[in-house]
Amino acid sequence: MNTQRRSKTLIVAFVVLLILVIGISVTGMALLHRKPLVLQGEIEATEIRISGKLPGRIDRFLVQEGESVQQGDTLVWINSPEAEAKYEQVDALKRVAIYQNQKVDDGTRVQIVETLRQLLNKAQSDRQLAYNTYMRVQTLYRDSVVTLQRMEEVQTLYEAAEANVRAAEAQYQMAVDGAQRQDRESAQSMVSAARGVVGEVRALLQDARLVAPASGEIAEIYPARGELVGAGSPIMSLVVLEDAHVVLNLREDLLPRFRMGSTFRGDVPALARKGISFRVNYLSPLGSYATWRSTKQVGSYDLRTFELHALPEPKVDGLRPGMSVLITLEP
Repeated sequence: MNTQRRSKTLIVAFVVLLILVIGISVTGMALLHRKPLVLQGEIEATEIRISGKLPGRIDRFLVQEGESVQQGDTLVWINSPEAEAKYEQVDALKRVAIYQNQKVDDGTRVQIVETLRQLLNKAQSDRQLAYNTYMRVQTLYRDSVVTLQRMEEVQTLYEAAEANVRAAEAQYQMAVDGAQRQDRESAQSMVSAARGVVGEVRALLQDARLVAPASGEIAEIYPARGELVGAGSPIMSLVVLEDAHVVLNLREDLLPRFRMGSTFRGDVPALARKGISFRVNYLSPLGSYATWRSTKQVGSYDLRTFELHALPEPKVDGLRPGMSVLITLEP
């Protein structure tokens, strides 16, 4: 009798324990299923690498790492004696081209024009004398005073004088008209080419003084003062803090909660700020390396990962690249 009673007690205890374990398990699974999902993002900002087209030596820095600058502030001076010498050279060539062009535009010198005019007058006088002589000899020939040979000699001299007048007129007119059209255009092209080279070197020399392209903070300076830098070599980096935004990587099954233009709230522990509002302004899928592979269960599939950018609304002072942002998603 006692044995039966003891067996019943053990059975009841086992059933109660089993029910208790099942209840605890179900409750734990329910609580685990309803646990909020916490996503972690990071603050990033646009970083600009400051570099120039002018190779040279760092003359002096006007800013330090961590210093705030405004757009247009001078950051660094680069000394390049070679570029300055090149500028003086091309500027001198430009002046030569301008003077040559002025010479062509001015035409032939006044002294040459006057000389050719005097030669034309002399040729015309010689022609007149030859004509008068030819007319007299022709009369004498008709009267049989001179021979045919003499008349032909005088006629030849007259014709030669006429040809000299035509040649002198052509020379004089060429001097008066000045240079040919091709010569003038060639001289003008030389001036334009020289000015273009001067403008190119001048633009290069402008990079001797590098300025901030945007307002921000100097993050890092790479070379030291006195070091040589090449064309395009980064000298310093500028972080545009006004462009601070959160970057978040999301599985695509979470995208319905983060539409373009929608807002969400996040906490920034570094600022001890909670509930900062962010507006989504960028969504793009990452490469296949960021795909969440399924476990090949029935109804499951590979999940792509998307990169999300969101700007704080309104702007939040103190946000800096590297700060964490925690977003809590309720089940």
